[in-house]
Amino acid sequence: MKPLMLQGHERSITQIKFNRDGDLLFSSSKDPKPNAWYSINGERLGTFDGHTGTVWSIDVKWDSTRFVSGAADQTLRIWDVLTGTTVSRVDTKTSVRGVAFSYSGNLIACTTDNIMGHNSELNILDSRTQGDGKCDPIMSVQHSSKTVKALSVLWGPLDEYIITGQEDGTIIKWDVRTGKELFCASDHTKQINDMQLSHDGTMLITASKDTTARLYDLETLEQLKMYKTDRPVNSAAITPLVDSYPHVVLGGGQEAMDVTTTAARVGKFDARFFHLVFEEEFGRVKGHFGPINSLAFHPNGRGYASGGEDGFVRVHVFDDSYYQFKFDY
Repeated sequence: MKPLMLQGHERSITQIKFNRDGDLLFSSSKDPKPNAWYSINGERLGTFDGHTGTVWSIDVKWDSTRFVSGAADQTLRIWDVLTGTTVSRVDTKTSVRGVAFSYSGNLIACTTDNIMGHNSELNILDSRTQGDGKCDPIMSVQHSSKTVKALSVLWGPLDEYIITGQEDGTIIKWDVRTGKELFCASDHTKQINDMQLSHDGTMLITASKDTTARLYDLETLEQLKMYKTDRPVNSAAITPLVDSYPHVVLGGGQEAMDVTTTAARVGKFDARFFHLVFEEEFGRVKGHFGPINSLAFHPNGRGYASGGEDGFVRVHVFDDSYYQFKFDY
């Protein structure tokens, strides 16, 4: 399984995202320029130029016409995918930590940091608004503990609610119409680094610094499964082929600050595959020279991509042996 090696960033990768069709792959990093790539051959289409700080989070609209990014320069930008130009820029009080398009693509949820005397907020914006500068959010809510920031954010189906993964390890479900907290799950003991939905939108997988990834029912936030590792988990993804190949992939590694003093084989920077139901690990893929910060399955389930602290994005296509593997039970 020889991967495509995509090198277009000067610093470590923060997030990668496939579009709905899977022909495009978007990546962001601690340098200020998100990239767009052809996923089939690794050709870089171009960059989105405009941010002046680390781009923490990205998302792409379902029809691939708009791309959103949130950065440490205290701005959220909406881009035209075809031209790479900024359609709208929204100024925020602090760094934007998480962004996500709604199911319809008309709304954007974004979370901000709690620094410089400002509390962490969850804001909902209209993605159809055009222009630069300040944009009043449709709704703005604050966590009951104002010092706890949300590191990741997702929309539920039909734009009815929002899920946030918090720095203290809690998962909160918010009602979009009222801004009130509906449910809260506190299974994790440390911060949640990443959250991703299943292809059918019924399940949610979390990746946490407490060395576990957990599978939840999206409607009730009931924990269904737990995947235990021996290192912090930075990202986790569920295959779209969950009926025929019920697998999840986890990525992480030791703390980034310790990477320079550790060999790759000791730092455990490989992607780890687990059975969705039985919670058993059945495979590992090596390659990165630092922690894996982001993972994404291709929408057709025939491969996956990973972005690491080493600044590389690796696009893998599964060999035939992957489909021949059968779990004994």
